[in-house]
Amino acid sequence: MHELAINPAGIAAASAVVGVLVGLTGVGGGALMTPILILGFDIPPVQAIATDLMFAAMTKCCSGAVHMRRGSVDWQVVRRLWTGSIPACIVLSALVAWGTVGDWSEVMNRPIGVIIAISGASLLLGRKVHTARRESRVANPSAFKRLQAPLTVGSGFLLGSVVSATSVGAGAIGAALLRALYPLRMNPLRLVATDTIHAIPVALLAGGTYAALGKTDWPLLGWMLLGGIPAAIVSSALASKVPTSALRGLLGVALIGIAAKMVLN
Repeated sequence: MHELAINPAGIAAASAVVGVLVGLTGVGGGALMTPILILGFDIPPVQAIATDLMFAAMTKCCSGAVHMRRGSVDWQVVRRLWTGSIPACIVLSALVAWGTVGDWSEVMNRPIGVIIAISGASLLLGRKVHTARRESRVANPSAFKRLQAPLTVGSGFLLGSVVSATSVGAGAIGAALLRALYPLRMNPLRLVATDTIHAIPVALLAGGTYAALGKTDWPLLGWMLLGGIPAAIVSSALASKVPTSALRGLLGVALIGIAAKMVLN
């Protein structure tokens, strides 16, 4: 187990920033926190993934509760995503538990970096994709709606697999997929709420598996939650009042920069 040899205030402050982003945009629980732990605090990749999955699950539980009270969650879409993501998460978790997937400490930086780059690109290109898909939805509604359910289940399977392996992707990639699949249905607040709720059991299942294998750093998680949970709750309450389009663009650029550092490191 990695000994917590960093400034706890630094972890709490970084986690608070990530908590704000999770509450406002649904993005950042994995895409930002995992590389912060690896690059900023020298946490081994597997341990960073394990601890961040628990952090993401708990912060999204808090922000998700706010969204549920507001009635912003699209439960039909969430159920479709879970149909794909939960089985994928169970399969990946079983592979980890059985030792089929070994210790990734030496090889995970680049794969995580690639997923983060895709997350950043999805934030930057999300508006263009959304516009194109909206035009397709209006032009041919019957064919579009016929494919929505199976494509949503498939997207859930993809997200469950990627998140279980890297802790990255549930927010940014999930939001991009939802905007593409439901271009008329997903307003900004509903998008954040639905994306957040979907990620909770995926992160809990995968995080629980890593925790059972002794990969989670509990003192580190405690400091992360100290900063992240209050920030996530407050920012979720403000999500309907804060324009997030510019924030998503800046976050996309930041993620691509982080990804480049991880891939080239």
